[in-house]
Amino acid sequence: MSTQLPAKRGKKTVASAANTGQVQSLTRGLRLLELIAEAHGSVALTDLAQQAGLPNSTTHRLLTTMQQQGFVRQVGDLGLWTIGSHAFVVGSSFLQSRNLLAIVHPMLRRLMEASGETVNLAVLDKYEMEAIIIDQVQCNALMRMSAPIGGKLPMHASGAGKAFLSTLNDKELSALFHKKGLHAYTPHTLCSPVQLKEDLGRIRVRGFSYDNEEHALGLRCIAASILDEHQEPCAAISISGPVSRIPDDRVTELGAMVMQATKEITLAYGGLHKP
Repeated sequence: MSTQLPAKRGKKTVASAANTGQVQSLTRGLRLLELIAEAHGSVALTDLAQQAGLPNSTTHRLLTTMQQQGFVRQVGDLGLWTIGSHAFVVGSSFLQSRNLLAIVHPMLRRLMEASGETVNLAVLDKYEMEAIIIDQVQCNALMRMSAPIGGKLPMHASGAGKAFLSTLNDKELSALFHKKGLHAYTPHTLCSPVQLKEDLGRIRVRGFSYDNEEHALGLRCIAASILDEHQEPCAAISISGPVSRIPDDRVTELGAMVMQATKEITLAYGGLHKP
């Protein structure tokens, strides 16, 4: 009868795989592969065993098997473990086959049904530093937000644009403001670099951006960014609707919806857990 180290509370382990219908050795091996990747370098066998909740001997057998297949390798005098080249070959096939629109569109529809408002997908044109709408699911209300596919959103005066801006540092922001300027679309547009930077700071804290009639009078928009495999923003989801249907007390509710959606999509598209 084999014994297993007790799982530490709060950590993901593989000890219960047999009880969920999974192939235990495969589940354990994949978890070790995840732990090595999360180490962002190399890691000792004993540390891997402790994190996975496995005996050292079991951990070593699994690593040796994966090493023979090229998924992991040992490096340095201490024999630390790191990701092998074959893991990259297998993983890179995901980049070739993924489709952002196919992943996101069902989520847009679910968000529209849950919120009752129009939901948009915008991507970031990093060269021009513009947010471009590439997909949309409109709500059924007579009064609703409608923007053309391919339409451009102002970075400083839209939910999606400000979600992207919130990921930039002060130097990048200052350069962008100098290049693009801060045009006033409505009396509510934040045209002062100081005010806009303060707003971006609040976005970073709460996790979603908020366009409060800054692009069009009577329109509010809540958005959050989607991260790629490099932890950089590649797209954003926004929920837009009239002020009459998005009063102050709904902003946090819709913000929670869009944050959860972008977390799920970031995992599906970039393979990362969004903070």
